[in-house]
Amino acid sequence: MSRLPSVLFVCMHNAGRSQMAAAWLRHWAGDRIEVRSAGSAPASAVNPAAVEAMREVGIGMSAEVPKILTTDAVSESDVCVTMGCGDTCEVLPGKRYLDSKLDDPAGQGVDAVRPIRDAIRGLVEDLIAAMDVTPAHGTG
Repeated sequence: MSRLPSVLFVCMHNAGRSQMAAAWLRHWAGDRIEVRSAGSAPASAVNPAAVEAMREVGIGMSAEVPKILTTDAVSESDVCVTMGCGDTCEVLPGKRYLDSKLDDPAGQGVDAVRPIRDAIRGLVEDLIAAMDVTPAHGTG
């Protein structure tokens, strides 16, 4: 049996952008892609506005907790998607990196987080298409 493709989403606090991206990918890819998220300086909890924004589209992530970025997480991932963390994200040779410049939802209300959520949705849809993985759920 071949190993599943794997994706790591990274943002500074692993409390908003990377958590939403991971939730979208888990929702659509099901068990077809291994999904991880982490942060270089993890927050103590996931951003409640991000949790609410995802709940609005039927995706739960209230049980998620921010995780520290490790070299192992990077080395075990086929694709690393950085989300505005600048030079603090671990870079290893031979890995595929994608960088997304997305607004930081930290300290924002759900009204400000919705457009970030929707931009992340588009990023994840493009990623699934590029990885040539059939979504477990429709992305439309």
